[in-house]
Amino acid sequence: MKLKVLLPFRIFLEMGKVRRMVAETNQGFIGIWPHRLDFVAELVPGILTYEMEDKSGEVMVAVDEGIMVKAGDEVLVSVRSAVGGADLGHLQEVIRQEFLRADEQEVDTRSVLARLESGFVRRYSEFHRE
Repeated sequence: MKLKVLLPFRIFLEMGKVRRMVAETNQGFIGIWPHRLDFVAELVPGILTYEMEDKSGEVMVAVDEGIMVKAGDEVLVSVRSAVGGADLGHLQEVIRQEFLRADEQEVDTRSVLARLESGFVRRYSEFHRE
């Protein structure tokens, strides 16, 4: 299989001759083999594991939430961010600190935007009455 991990502004990883993969979806873990049926799955922040055909060992990549598409012999993973090349303990810590913190920042940003919108609507209605 071919594996491609896409980030918003670049290709993070592109590998050919991948033997198997395991990823975490919103429905649990999913194993991907070359002859598995095609599918689309929503990924949650977690560890994507893949093994090359030469059986050189498992490679682990921490991925943020995103989408995985398997079509034929190609697997495309599109995520907001990814980190690779470290041991499992480090990758789990990256997920906990970086990816989940980004979700908290997104909640804070949405809260600020909601306050700005309500202030704008209030001032607009006051202006319109005058």
